[in-house]
Amino acid sequence: MYSQSLQPFELDATWKNKIKSIVDSQPTLKYKKQKKVLIFSLHTGYKHWTIPHTEAVMQIIAEHNAVFEVTVSKDIAHFKKAQLSKYDVVVLNNNCSDRERRDMFWDMLKNDNSLTEIEKNQKAKKLEENLISFVRKGNGLVILHGGIVMQNNSMAFSEMNGGSFDFHPPQQEIHVKLVDANHPLVASIDPEGFTHYDEPYLFNNAYFKYNFRPLLYMELDKIKMKRKRPTDKIKYISWIKRHGKGRVFYASPSHNAQSYENPQLLKFLSNGLYYTAGLISCDDSPVGLP
Repeated sequence: MYSQSLQPFELDATWKNKIKSIVDSQPTLKYKKQKKVLIFSLHTGYKHWTIPHTEAVMQIIAEHNAVFEVTVSKDIAHFKKAQLSKYDVVVLNNNCSDRERRDMFWDMLKNDNSLTEIEKNQKAKKLEENLISFVRKGNGLVILHGGIVMQNNSMAFSEMNGGSFDFHPPQQEIHVKLVDANHPLVASIDPEGFTHYDEPYLFNNAYFKYNFRPLLYMELDKIKMKRKRPTDKIKYISWIKRHGKGRVFYASPSHNAQSYENPQLLKFLSNGLYYTAGLISCDDSPVGLP
């Protein structure tokens, strides 16, 4: 069992070296051409304490064997069309938007006195459209934990992602299970799954179209919650999907950086990143309605 202390801790070189040693011990990937990835770590709403840790984890994974050239940023200017065109994959790292509109781009523009209210709305919408078009035209998108909240009230964003954030019960021990133990993206995970402490995310909007290939799930009757319990018996917490010509990978784990000390989870995140870059071929056909 890996350490499951929920106490936040500062990111430091010792912890990064620990993660790097795990990643470096894992098999390397052969590739023909280095890819470029943007790891985007801005939040305007709830601040996950793991944002810097998740950023470090994904940078270590991306730079392993020099598969990716990495850019790390919190600047929404990267979502201008010309800027996005420089990348093959975008990683959304816990980009929780403010509750007022659940629109991160608008959050960053709302105090710009050089723009009218109409211009703010138009510019925010354009930046969102640029990201959706970026994926639809054949690029990759990795969404980690709260990254799904970035444009949470946008149905177009939900359709691309495979769902929107609904709510989460209190943090608790979750037994993460595999939908299909034979799927190559979960090859690193024990067939019985793994247990860790996390926020059990629940989803709505496009989620209920099941227009994705699920990878991980949790049993809802095992989840402690204060709200009315949903009628579905399981909730998928990670999946892959196609959006146009592009590829999307969503992973709800993890709210706590301690979970990243699990080599199985690190390899899973690595596989998800490689999938979005087109470096791993696998079944990503949608499961469809139950």
